[in-house]
Amino acid sequence: MGSKWIDLVDPDEAELRKQMPKRLHARALDRLIAPAEHEDEPRPTLEGHGDYVFGVFLVPVAVPNENRVYYQEVDLVLTRDLVLTARKTPDGGEPFDTAAVHETCTRGGIDDPGMVAYHLVDEVAEHYLDLIDALDDKIDELDDHVEDWPAEQIRERISELRHALLHIRRTLAPTRDAIRGIVDGRIELDGKEVFPHEVELHFADAYDKLLRASEGLDFSRDLLAGVRDYTQAKIANDQNEVMKKLTAIASILLVPTFIVGLYGQNFHHIPELGWAFGYWWSWGWIIAATLAQIVYFRRKRWL
Repeated sequence: MGSKWIDLVDPDEAELRKQMPKRLHARALDRLIAPAEHEDEPRPTLEGHGDYVFGVFLVPVAVPNENRVYYQEVDLVLTRDLVLTARKTPDGGEPFDTAAVHETCTRGGIDDPGMVAYHLVDEVAEHYLDLIDALDDKIDELDDHVEDWPAEQIRERISELRHALLHIRRTLAPTRDAIRGIVDGRIELDGKEVFPHEVELHFADAYDKLLRASEGLDFSRDLLAGVRDYTQAKIANDQNEVMKKLTAIASILLVPTFIVGLYGQNFHHIPELGWAFGYWWSWGWIIAATLAQIVYFRRKRWL
Protein backbone atom coordinates (compact mmCIF):
# COMPACT_ATOMS: atom_id res chain seq x y z
CA MET A 1 0.00 0.00 0.00
CA GLY A 2 1.44 3.38 -0.98
CA SER A 3 2.00 6.21 1.43
CA LYS A 4 0.03 9.43 1.53
CA TRP A 5 1.63 12.86 1.22
CA ILE A 6 -0.29 15.74 2.77
CA ASP A 7 1.24 19.07 1.77
CA LEU A 8 -0.09 22.09 3.70
CA VAL A 9 0.67 25.82 3.53
CA ASP A 10 0.39 27.88 6.72
CA PRO A 11 -1.92 25.35 8.45
CA ASP A 12 -3.78 26.11 11.68
CA GLU A 13 -4.17 23.70 14.60
CA ALA A 14 -7.59 22.45 13.52
CA GLU A 15 -6.37 21.57 10.03
CA LEU A 16 -3.30 19.80 11.41
CA ARG A 17 -5.34 17.72 13.86
CA LYS A 18 -7.71 16.77 11.05
CA GLN A 19 -4.96 15.74 8.64
CA MET A 20 -2.61 14.13 11.16
CA PRO A 21 -4.10 10.96 12.68
CA LYS A 22 -1.18 10.36 15.02
CA ARG A 23 -0.90 12.04 18.40
CA LEU A 24 1.89 14.56 18.15
CA HIS A 25 4.21 15.66 20.93
CA ALA A 26 3.18 19.11 22.22
CA ARG A 27 6.50 20.62 21.17
CA ALA A 28 6.16 19.26 17.62
CA LEU A 29 2.56 20.50 17.37
CA ASP A 30 3.57 23.96 18.63
CA ARG A 31 6.31 24.10 16.02
CA LEU A 32 3.93 23.07 13.24
CA ILE A 33 1.36 25.76 14.01
CA ALA A 34 3.86 28.50 14.87
CA PRO A 35 4.09 31.24 12.21
CA ALA A 36 7.27 31.73 10.20
CA GLU A 37 9.88 33.49 12.32
CA HIS A 38 12.51 36.03 11.34
CA GLU A 39 15.89 35.45 9.70
CA ASP A 40 17.43 32.05 10.47
CA GLU A 41 15.03 30.75 13.14
CA PRO A 42 14.02 28.09 14.14
CA ARG A 43 17.03 25.78 14.22
CA PRO A 44 16.79 22.96 11.64
CA THR A 45 16.36 19.55 13.23
CA LEU A 46 15.25 15.97 12.56
CA GLU A 47 14.31 13.70 15.45
CA GLY A 48 12.44 10.49 16.15
CA HIS A 49 9.39 10.45 18.43
CA GLY A 50 8.59 6.73 18.63
CA ASP A 51 5.91 6.28 15.99
CA TYR A 52 6.78 9.32 13.89
CA VAL A 53 9.76 11.43 12.81
CA PHE A 54 9.58 15.19 13.14
CA GLY A 55 11.78 17.60 11.25
CA VAL A 56 12.25 21.31 10.63
CA PHE A 57 14.14 22.60 7.60
CA LEU A 58 14.97 26.12 6.49
CA VAL A 59 15.37 26.70 2.76
CA PRO A 60 17.48 29.75 1.81
CA VAL A 61 16.34 31.92 -1.08
CA ALA A 62 18.55 34.60 -2.64
CA VAL A 63 16.99 37.75 -4.09
CA PRO A 64 19.87 39.19 -6.16
CA ASN A 65 18.05 42.36 -7.21
CA GLU A 66 17.41 43.27 -3.57
CA ASN A 67 20.74 41.97 -2.22
CA ARG A 68 19.03 39.88 0.45
CA VAL A 69 18.48 36.29 1.54
CA TYR A 70 15.33 35.04 3.25
CA TYR A 71 14.39 31.59 4.60
CA GLN A 72 11.40 29.36 3.90
CA GLU A 73 10.43 27.05 6.76
CA VAL A 74 9.30 23.51 5.95
CA ASP A 75 8.14 21.27 8.80
CA LEU A 76 7.98 17.51 8.26
CA VAL A 77 6.09 14.69 10.01
CA LEU A 78 6.91 11.19 8.80
CA THR A 79 5.19 7.92 9.75
CA ARG A 80 5.19 4.43 8.23
CA ASP A 81 2.49 5.36 5.72
CA LEU A 82 2.20 9.14 5.83
CA VAL A 83 4.26 12.20 4.93
CA LEU A 84 2.97 15.55 6.15
CA THR A 85 4.68 18.80 5.25
CA ALA A 86 3.74 22.22 6.60
CA ARG A 87 5.18 25.09 4.58
CA LYS A 88 5.33 28.55 6.18
CA THR A 89 5.14 31.83 4.24
CA PRO A 90 7.96 34.17 5.34
CA ASP A 91 7.59 37.95 5.52
CA GLY A 92 8.30 39.47 2.14
CA GLY A 93 8.65 36.08 0.46
CA GLU A 94 6.90 33.00 -0.88
CA PRO A 95 6.49 29.57 0.75
CA PHE A 96 8.78 26.77 -0.38
CA ASP A 97 7.67 25.35 -3.73
CA THR A 98 7.37 21.55 -3.57
CA ALA A 99 6.13 21.20 -7.17
CA ALA A 100 9.47 19.79 -8.36
CA VAL A 101 9.49 17.19 -5.56
CA HIS A 102 5.89 16.19 -6.29
CA GLU A 103 6.71 15.84 -9.99
CA THR A 104 9.80 13.71 -9.30
CA CYS A 105 7.90 11.39 -6.97
CA THR A 106 4.94 11.09 -9.34
CA ARG A 107 7.11 10.46 -12.39
CA GLY A 108 9.21 7.87 -10.58
CA GLY A 109 6.24 6.20 -8.88
CA ILE A 110 7.80 6.95 -5.48
CA ASP A 111 5.45 6.50 -2.52
CA ASP A 112 7.82 5.26 0.20
CA PRO A 113 7.83 7.85 3.04
CA GLY A 114 11.62 7.68 3.41
CA MET A 115 12.21 8.28 -0.30
CA VAL A 116 9.71 11.16 -0.37
CA ALA A 117 11.58 12.70 2.56
CA TYR A 118 14.88 12.17 0.71
CA HIS A 119 13.68 14.05 -2.39
CA LEU A 120 12.47 16.87 -0.18
CA VAL A 121 15.83 17.08 1.61
CA ASP A 122 17.69 16.80 -1.68
CA GLU A 123 15.77 19.83 -2.97
CA VAL A 124 16.74 21.73 0.19
CA ALA A 125 20.41 20.79 -0.38
CA GLU A 126 20.21 22.01 -3.99
CA HIS A 127 18.91 25.36 -2.75
CA TYR A 128 21.97 25.70 -0.50
CA LEU A 129 24.30 24.96 -3.42
CA ASP A 130 22.47 27.49 -5.60
CA LEU A 131 22.70 30.06 -2.82
CA ILE A 132 26.46 29.60 -2.46
CA ASP A 133 26.86 30.09 -6.22
CA ALA A 134 24.75 33.27 -6.05
CA LEU A 135 26.86 34.59 -3.16
CA ASP A 136 30.08 33.87 -5.05
CA ASP A 137 28.71 35.86 -8.00
CA LYS A 138 27.93 38.77 -5.67
CA ILE A 139 31.40 38.62 -4.14
CA ASP A 140 32.98 38.55 -7.62
CA GLU A 141 30.88 41.56 -8.60
CA LEU A 142 32.03 43.38 -5.47
CA ASP A 143 35.66 42.50 -6.22
CA ASP A 144 35.31 43.86 -9.76
CA HIS A 145 33.97 47.20 -8.52
CA VAL A 146 36.29 47.89 -5.58
CA GLU A 147 38.13 50.48 -7.69
CA ASP A 148 35.08 52.41 -8.93
CA TRP A 149 32.33 52.03 -6.31
CA PRO A 150 32.18 54.55 -3.41
CA ALA A 151 33.89 53.39 -0.22
CA GLU A 152 30.61 53.59 1.72
CA GLN A 153 28.88 51.28 -0.77
CA ILE A 154 31.77 48.81 -0.58
CA ARG A 155 31.64 48.72 3.22
CA GLU A 156 27.86 48.27 3.14
CA ARG A 157 28.02 45.33 0.71
CA ILE A 158 30.82 43.64 2.67
CA SER A 159 28.75 43.94 5.86
CA GLU A 160 25.62 42.57 4.16
CA LEU A 161 27.48 39.61 2.66
CA ARG A 162 29.25 38.85 5.94
CA HIS A 163 25.95 38.74 7.82
CA ALA A 164 24.42 36.58 5.07
CA LEU A 165 27.30 34.10 5.39
CA LEU A 166 26.84 33.94 9.17
CA HIS A 167 23.11 33.28 8.84
CA ILE A 168 23.69 30.57 6.24
CA ARG A 169 26.19 28.86 8.51
CA ARG A 170 23.66 28.87 11.36
CA THR A 171 21.13 27.01 9.21
CA LEU A 172 23.41 24.88 7.02
CA ALA A 173 25.40 23.26 9.85
CA PRO A 174 22.38 21.91 11.80
CA THR A 175 20.71 20.80 8.54
CA ARG A 176 23.82 18.81 7.66
CA ASP A 177 23.97 17.33 11.18
CA ALA A 178 20.30 16.31 11.01
CA ILE A 179 20.84 14.41 7.75
CA ARG A 180 23.95 12.82 9.24
CA GLY A 181 21.66 11.27 11.86
CA ILE A 182 19.76 9.42 9.09
CA VAL A 183 22.96 8.30 7.36
CA ASP A 184 24.25 6.93 10.68
CA GLY A 185 20.97 5.07 11.31
CA ARG A 186 20.17 7.03 14.50
CA ILE A 187 16.69 8.18 13.45
CA GLU A 188 14.06 5.45 13.08
CA LEU A 189 10.53 4.53 14.13
CA ASP A 190 9.79 2.05 16.89
CA GLY A 191 9.63 -1.48 15.52
CA LYS A 192 10.26 -0.61 11.89
CA GLU A 193 12.83 1.06 9.71
CA VAL A 194 11.47 4.11 7.95
CA PHE A 195 14.92 4.71 6.45
CA PRO A 196 16.17 1.33 5.17
CA HIS A 197 19.71 0.93 3.90
CA GLU A 198 18.80 1.87 0.30
CA VAL A 199 17.16 5.08 1.51
CA GLU A 200 20.13 5.86 3.77
CA LEU A 201 22.39 5.66 0.72
CA HIS A 202 20.25 8.27 -1.01
CA PHE A 203 20.40 10.48 2.06
CA ALA A 204 24.17 10.09 1.94
CA ASP A 205 24.06 11.79 -1.47
CA ALA A 206 22.07 14.67 0.03
CA TYR A 207 24.56 14.79 2.91
CA ASP A 208 27.42 15.06 0.40
CA LYS A 209 25.68 18.02 -1.24
CA LEU A 210 25.36 19.73 2.14
CA LEU A 211 29.05 19.03 2.79
CA ARG A 212 29.89 20.63 -0.57
CA ALA A 213 27.74 23.59 0.39
CA SER A 214 29.65 23.89 3.70
CA GLU A 215 32.98 23.79 1.90
CA GLY A 216 31.67 26.33 -0.62
CA LEU A 217 30.57 28.55 2.27
CA ASP A 218 34.11 28.46 3.71
CA PHE A 219 35.49 29.36 0.28
CA SER A 220 33.00 32.23 -0.02
CA ARG A 221 34.09 33.49 3.37
CA ASP A 222 37.73 33.42 2.23
CA LEU A 223 36.79 35.27 -0.96
CA LEU A 224 34.98 37.94 1.02
CA ALA A 225 37.92 38.25 3.41
CA GLY A 226 40.18 38.77 0.39
CA VAL A 227 37.92 41.53 -0.93
CA ARG A 228 37.86 43.14 2.52
CA ASP A 229 41.67 43.01 2.80
CA TYR A 230 42.03 44.44 -0.70
CA THR A 231 39.59 47.23 0.16
CA GLN A 232 41.52 48.08 3.32
CA ALA A 233 44.79 48.07 1.39
CA LYS A 234 43.23 50.36 -1.23
CA ILE A 235 42.02 52.75 1.48
CA ALA A 236 45.50 52.80 3.04
CA ASN A 237 47.06 53.40 -0.37
CA ASP A 238 44.59 56.22 -1.12
CA GLN A 239 45.39 57.80 2.23
CA ASN A 240 49.09 57.51 1.43
CA GLU A 241 48.52 59.27 -1.89
CA VAL A 242 46.61 62.05 -0.12
CA MET A 243 49.44 62.42 2.39
CA LYS A 244 51.93 62.71 -0.47
CA LYS A 245 49.91 65.52 -2.03
CA LEU A 246 49.53 67.32 1.28
CA THR A 247 53.26 66.98 1.93
CA ALA A 248 54.06 68.37 -1.51
CA ILE A 249 51.69 71.31 -1.03
CA ALA A 250 53.09 72.05 2.42
CA SER A 251 56.65 71.95 1.06
CA ILE A 252 55.75 74.23 -1.87
CA LEU A 253 54.26 76.78 0.52
CA LEU A 254 57.11 76.46 3.03
CA VAL A 255 59.88 78.06 0.92
CA PRO A 256 57.88 81.19 -0.09
CA THR A 257 56.82 81.52 3.56
CA PHE A 258 60.47 81.37 4.61
CA ILE A 259 61.50 84.01 2.05
CA VAL A 260 58.67 86.36 3.03
CA GLY A 261 59.46 85.83 6.70
CA LEU A 262 63.16 86.48 6.10
CA TYR A 263 62.60 89.84 4.42
CA GLY A 264 59.85 90.74 6.82
CA GLN A 265 62.22 90.89 9.81
CA ASN A 266 62.50 94.24 11.60
CA PHE A 267 66.22 94.83 10.94
CA HIS A 268 67.58 97.97 9.27
CA HIS A 269 70.73 96.50 7.77
CA ILE A 270 69.31 93.85 5.43
CA PRO A 271 71.23 94.49 2.17
CA GLU A 272 68.34 93.74 -0.15
CA LEU A 273 66.14 96.37 1.52
CA GLY A 274 68.15 99.15 -0.11
CA TRP A 275 68.12 97.63 -3.60
CA ALA A 276 65.90 99.20 -6.22
CA PHE A 277 65.00 95.74 -7.50
CA GLY A 278 64.83 94.08 -4.04
CA TYR A 279 61.07 93.49 -4.31
CA TRP A 280 61.47 91.67 -7.61
CA TRP A 281 64.47 89.80 -6.20
CA SER A 282 62.31 88.23 -3.49
CA TRP A 283 59.56 87.43 -5.99
CA GLY A 284 62.10 85.79 -8.28
CA TRP A 285 63.22 83.45 -5.51
CA ILE A 286 59.62 82.65 -4.58
CA ILE A 287 58.64 81.83 -8.18
CA ALA A 288 61.85 79.90 -8.92
CA ALA A 289 61.64 77.84 -5.72
CA THR A 290 57.93 77.10 -6.30
CA LEU A 291 58.45 76.01 -9.92
CA ALA A 292 61.44 73.86 -8.99
CA GLN A 293 59.43 72.05 -6.32
CA ILE A 294 56.44 71.57 -8.61
CA VAL A 295 58.69 70.00 -11.25
CA TYR A 296 60.36 67.80 -8.61
CA PHE A 297 57.12 66.53 -7.07
CA ARG A 298 55.49 65.93 -10.45
CA ARG A 299 58.46 63.75 -11.47
CA LYS A 300 57.99 61.76 -8.27
CA ARG A 301 54.24 61.57 -9.08
CA TRP A 302 53.28 63.22 -5.82
CA LEU A 303 51.24 65.80 -7.72
